[in-house]
Amino acid sequence: MTDTILELSQNPLARSLISKAKLPIPMPEKLERPKGAAVERYLDDKRVLYAGSGTSKLTSIIARSLTKAGSMPLLTSEALRDAFAGPSEAYGRHSRVVALDEAESMEHVHAIVLDASTLNHSSELKVLYDVFHGYMRALDHNGRCVVIGRSPESARTLGQASARAALEGFTRSLAKEIGGKAVTANLLYVDDGAEDRVNAPLRFLLSAASAFVTAQPLRVTAKAVWEGEDPFPQPLAGKVALVTGAARGIGEATARALAAEGAHVVCLDRPEDDGPLSEVATAIGGSTLLCNVLDEDAPRRISQYLIETHGGVDIVVHNAGITRDRTLARMDEGRWNMVLGINLDAILKITETLLDGALHDGGRIISLSSIGGIAGNMGQTNYGASKAGVIGFTRFLASQLASRGITVNAVAPGFIETRMTAEMPVVVREVGRRLAALGQGGQPEDVAQAITFFAAPGAAGLTGNVLRVCGGALIGA
Repeated sequence: MTDTILELSQNPLARSLISKAKLPIPMPEKLERPKGAAVERYLDDKRVLYAGSGTSKLTSIIARSLTKAGSMPLLTSEALRDAFAGPSEAYGRHSRVVALDEAESMEHVHAIVLDASTLNHSSELKVLYDVFHGYMRALDHNGRCVVIGRSPESARTLGQASARAALEGFTRSLAKEIGGKAVTANLLYVDDGAEDRVNAPLRFLLSAASAFVTAQPLRVTAKAVWEGEDPFPQPLAGKVALVTGAARGIGEATARALAAEGAHVVCLDRPEDDGPLSEVATAIGGSTLLCNVLDEDAPRRISQYLIETHGGVDIVVHNAGITRDRTLARMDEGRWNMVLGINLDAILKITETLLDGALHDGGRIISLSSIGGIAGNMGQTNYGASKAGVIGFTRFLASQLASRGITVNAVAPGFIETRMTAEMPVVVREVGRRLAALGQGGQPEDVAQAITFFAAPGAAGLTGNVLRVCGGALIGA
């Protein structure tokens, strides 16, 4: 589906004319997305500014992560130099200090990473102003801002709690200000003791894979059992993944993304979609499983197939879903039952069965929620209930399965350019696109990249998260 405004914005003359005419038309920047499978040096020769009020438990870990990725680190103080010395030497990416008074003349940077994990009081929040006010003008288009802190729930004092909570409001607001340049801003809350799990989420947020993810907090914990392996690239080599609703749209994009990172993908969809499903599976070297998730024996059939054919499964992506919109007063019982049955009940039943032998310890469960399940939409009481139910399922099951090393997360798409949004009235579709910090709709591959990130072994620190892939939409939490 064509986004005329986005295409128009790529024409320098059109941008200039609209700007001079002061027309109230947002001119979004085109997002840079991955061009293939992930590569180890995803920041090759890109400058990344690292800031902190001093060294923390995270400093040396982040230093190694940034330099191993091929970045050219710029530091905001001499106090950080020692932590970067070893990694910089090892990976041939020597760091240098750029003082605040040099910010006006400094070269452009791809990203600003602020380690705010040492904040203990609201009076220390000025570091946010100093760093981003001082250095933000140097950010490239399609750049990244990542703030790293400790969660408010782990605070021991009132000052800590308020300062840590402030990071989320700051990051969400910053994302709204810089989205016009296709720049994203996100927050990582890292629990004490989970520092060694920060690499994968930092990698995702700094890379092109997170192009449509902005204004979002992610929490990194040590809840799930983990052996400490973070293979990259090809993190899913040797893994078996099940994707429901894989014949088209987000499901198809997810199957392709998982396969690109090394997984063997079992593509599941209704028997009626045999043709397009087979095309997807053939293209990625995967397998097909024709099954209606509403069938009473579907959970047993799926589990039996995975065990007998593949020896079990490592990654489960619950993507199959439908809408049957009507205002509640006009909604018939059939519409209610079908949406709740496919979008929620089937997920519960299939998961319960897979946990009884098919899903390996250390596995990954990723489910599709929606902005509609967070904020609600008129005419979607059935859909909103089902997608909110997915969030409850995710948060509850995450704590239940942590001892097995299984993580459970949800992805909540916002406005994504699919067949469903193509059928919207023009005005509604345009509003949906523009009510986002990035000023445009997302692509199925944006959701697929988030799912693939959660599926990786290195994402063991993420469980119970609900990640919005919405471009920083104004709607919802």
